[in-house]
Amino acid sequence: MAWNCLPSCIGSLPHTDPIKAVDLVLEKLTAVPFWPQLPNRGFWENMYIQYATYLPGIRIDQDKGKVHVDLSDYDPEEIYTNILSDEVDAFALPPENFSGFYELMSRPLPDSVLAVKGQITGPVSLGLQMIDQNDKPIIYDEAYAEIVRKNLNLMARWQERELRKKCSQTIMFLDEPYLSMIGTPFASVSPDDTISWINEVVAGLEGKKGIHCCANTDWSLVMSTDIDILSFDAFDYGHTIALYPEEVAQFLERGGVIAWGIVPNNEEVLLRESVSSIAQQAEKRFRDLSDKGISEDLIITQSILTPQCGLSGLDETVAEKVLDLLVGVSKEIRTKHSLS
Repeated sequence: MAWNCLPSCIGSLPHTDPIKAVDLVLEKLTAVPFWPQLPNRGFWENMYIQYATYLPGIRIDQDKGKVHVDLSDYDPEEIYTNILSDEVDAFALPPENFSGFYELMSRPLPDSVLAVKGQITGPVSLGLQMIDQNDKPIIYDEAYAEIVRKNLNLMARWQERELRKKCSQTIMFLDEPYLSMIGTPFASVSPDDTISWINEVVAGLEGKKGIHCCANTDWSLVMSTDIDILSFDAFDYGHTIALYPEEVAQFLERGGVIAWGIVPNNEEVLLRESVSSIAQQAEKRFRDLSDKGISEDLIITQSILTPQCGLSGLDETVAEKVLDLLVGVSKEIRTKHSLS
């Protein structure tokens, strides 16, 4: 479909009341709403805790914000049984961890909705955040890391199945902030493994599949995976995508979409910006690509606009301002390019 710079969001909001959070989403994002992650409600709605729910042997260290597992003492039998039998219902999102999801699912969606967005934590980020009994990331343990990936895949498929009951077109994002560490001494993970693991997690999803990384990384690597949507911080790193013109052209020509995180989520920066200034920056980023020979029409029609990243670090009033700016920027660009 033609996305035509429609607005959506990454995942988190600052609210502690899921009713207010979903009210805001459905008021502002009438074409591509999302279910909000609400980490300020408590540690159990942290994105890493949410998707570690069914992993065997986990221990939660709330003070350090870490998930531990003793790799010498855990029982994988139950999860292996569910994985091998492809028991998707065994990986339902627990209501106590996903209040925003269940609140959205309880609401009728307006007729204007074209797609509904969900999200899971990506395998690289979850694998690097979980640690074993020796404080080593479990991504380096082949057997347990495979369990993590299968768990994520089944949780994603269950979530997508439920979202499709609300809207036939779905978008499922992998939130992968730690992709920025690939190729550095802080993450000894090969590019080939990264691609393989991402593809494993999104396998079997029927709707659009996206990745969000809120820092700079090798975008050619990301676009070589099976994803359909590349989401990144275009406010601070928008120039970096133009370093890969051939890969971007191939990605867009195969139907890929770029989600430009063009609206800042920093309160101090927001004071300096307006709808007009942000729209001008977005147009500059589009030109960076069109100057490399990529069709401007293709760029515009296959773009979504979002904030830089999640909004949970703001207060509710500022988060609403971000969404107002986002909607305003989308409207200004769509009007300029005569998009319906």
